[in-house]
Amino acid sequence: MSAHVLTSSVSSALPVLRQVQRAYRWRRTARVLLPALAVAAVLAVAAWRWPQGQLAASSTALVATALLAWQLGLIWRQPLPHIARRLDRRYPALEDSTGLLLRPTTELNLLEQLQQQQVAIRLRELQGQAGPLLPVRFGPALWLAGAALLLAVGIGLWPRSAASLLTRPAPNVALRFPARPGSPPVPAPNRITETTIQIAPPAYTRRPAFTAAEASFRCPQGSRVQWTVQVAQAARPPQLEIGRQRLPFRPVPGSPRQFTVAYTFTASTLYRIRFAGQASDDYAVEVQPDRGPVVQIKTPKPYTLVEFGQRPEVAVRLTLSDDYGLTRARLVATVAQGQGEAVKFREVATDLSAALRGQPTQAQLTHVLRLPALGLTYGDEVYFYVQAWDNARHSSRSDTYLVQWEDTTVNEASSDMAMGVNVVPAYFRSQRQVIIDTEKLLAEKRGLDPATFASRANDLGHDQKVLRLRYGKFLGEEFEESFGQSAPRPPVAEPDADHADEASHSEAEEAGHDHGTPPPADASVTAESAQLLDTYVHHHDDSETADFLEPAVKAKLRGVLSQMWEAELRLRTARPAEALPYEYRALRLLKQVQQQTRLYVRKSGFEPPIIPESTTRLTGELTGAAAPQLRPPSAPAPAQSAVQVALGLLQQLRQGRPARSADAAVVERAAGALSQAALRNPGRYLSAVRDARQLARELRATRPPCASCLATVEAALTDLLPTPAAVPTRAVAPGRLSRRYFQEASR
Repeated sequence: MSAHVLTSSVSSALPVLRQVQRAYRWRRTARVLLPALAVAAVLAVAAWRWPQGQLAASSTALVATALLAWQLGLIWRQPLPHIARRLDRRYPALEDSTGLLLRPTTELNLLEQLQQQQVAIRLRELQGQAGPLLPVRFGPALWLAGAALLLAVGIGLWPRSAASLLTRPAPNVALRFPARPGSPPVPAPNRITETTIQIAPPAYTRRPAFTAAEASFRCPQGSRVQWTVQVAQAARPPQLEIGRQRLPFRPVPGSPRQFTVAYTFTASTLYRIRFAGQASDDYAVEVQPDRGPVVQIKTPKPYTLVEFGQRPEVAVRLTLSDDYGLTRARLVATVAQGQGEAVKFREVATDLSAALRGQPTQAQLTHVLRLPALGLTYGDEVYFYVQAWDNARHSSRSDTYLVQWEDTTVNEASSDMAMGVNVVPAYFRSQRQVIIDTEKLLAEKRGLDPATFASRANDLGHDQKVLRLRYGKFLGEEFEESFGQSAPRPPVAEPDADHADEASHSEAEEAGHDHGTPPPADASVTAESAQLLDTYVHHHDDSETADFLEPAVKAKLRGVLSQMWEAELRLRTARPAEALPYEYRALRLLKQVQQQTRLYVRKSGFEPPIIPESTTRLTGELTGAAAPQLRPPSAPAPAQSAVQVALGLLQQLRQGRPARSADAAVVERAAGALSQAALRNPGRYLSAVRDARQLARELRATRPPCASCLATVEAALTDLLPTPAAVPTRAVAPGRLSRRYFQEASR
């Protein structure tokens, strides 16, 4: 009996659970459908007010319908176990045991059966309460649906004038069909009543399709142009004539009086439409070709020298521009390492496309050329250029720029040899080595005590002094104290007893060399003879004449000694940081002196002797030489011949000659030349082409030609004539009065 009661209570709880599932599904479905229907109303009203947006509205509706179907499928595929878990989370009284109602009683033990019966009783008690067991929040859905409905009402109440401003329906392009002289008029119903021209630019322009306002229009290269015409009554389809091509219009499905045709333009041309035995005027299509990217490098200069002591980095700033959009850019650097035949080249490409996201039409790019990262050392060079691509895959590149790292590793003894001075000291430090040791001392300053730091700085000052004295000898400074002036008598150290005679002997020798002291009174050489000998005597105690250097080189060398003196002063006083700028300036001036002291030796080669004109003139062999012949000028091109003949005919017509039907062929040939010119410049020659054809029709009907047409066609044909070659003009002989004037003036 108890088992029967237990089974009946559980079986009555299962329908309750399924009822909760159905109610929960419908409530969630309603929450999803409310905003979906409101959005559908917005799309429907927008498509009604703006017909040109119907395609976009339809696409949006299809996507929304697919999302809605997917969401509803998820809702209606939720099984009963999912509902049981939601009930357990919402109602603690069920003790997370609602899932027992879905299991057969025979599979449960006694404790689970008792819990199943208790859950069924509590579920029926919860069902008796007011409201659904699993409520659904409709607040956000109602807000969204209300906003969408208000938007739909606003679109529906939008003034028609404003809507027309947004839609801008395709304008009707007027086509002119000139009547044939002498032909019967075409019936009024059989004509083109409406013409629209839709232009779809290519994808690389990223421009939307637009409608031409006139029959002559401009479009980007590769645009697809579609003509749609509507005729007054059903007839044979028109034809589109583009150059020598004839494209028939195709009827629009569902509209027997509408025809359409499309053509993709790659070059400028003329076109016209032929319908019912009539041809319209010629209209121009000006195709605008895509221009390549423009690359402008702002910095650095075309040639950049990275001097010693500067940071081996070069900042590159450039500007890129394009008419439709940039897609890619790169910097290509060619590294040249080594000298002479051992030079090696290596190419390194750096991508700069990170700043071109979104395909901008203009971009400012920056890049830093780090010479050590490229593998450069002193004396190496790098050539670089920038290349850019647009979204039409057109590319362009900049000029090639050169960056050179100054070479400071050359042995300075070579410059001494170039100066012609045979001085080979036992040992001395170069200026570059002094700089390196100074920088090393500054880097190790924190780990040195003051006494050691001052001692090492003093040693560097001594090395700077030795180097200064060495270069001072090139200016005639033979002693340490003679810096920057004529060498005076050197100070004599106090000799000891053992070297007294040697010191007196050296004083006597130096006295013999001292030419600057006044001569004794009893000297036999007079002042005139001393001045005469001054040109041939080498005054090695005078710094201005004791060398063979040029004045400009000596001026720079004095600057080198001055900078070395300042550096030595600061090194002696333990201030190497202040001495470093003077050391760098001394090194830079030394390199300039090396460049100026190089010799230029002209190459020697074979120089033929001068031909004596008086004996060899007009003595050459003339055997086999042909006499010069004057060739007649080449015949003009057929187009130029037709233009010249037409100009002569137009001049006769303007003088009153009666029109003849045969003259129409002459004007038509000239109109062909004008058509070719109109392809290159339609704005200048298109009206002349129309007037030429109008003039041909009038001449064929032997009517008096239009005066304005004659003037327009004649001016255009005159522009087509080539510029005449310049010919020498004969000088005008002076008159009797002029000759009398010059005779009187020459007296």
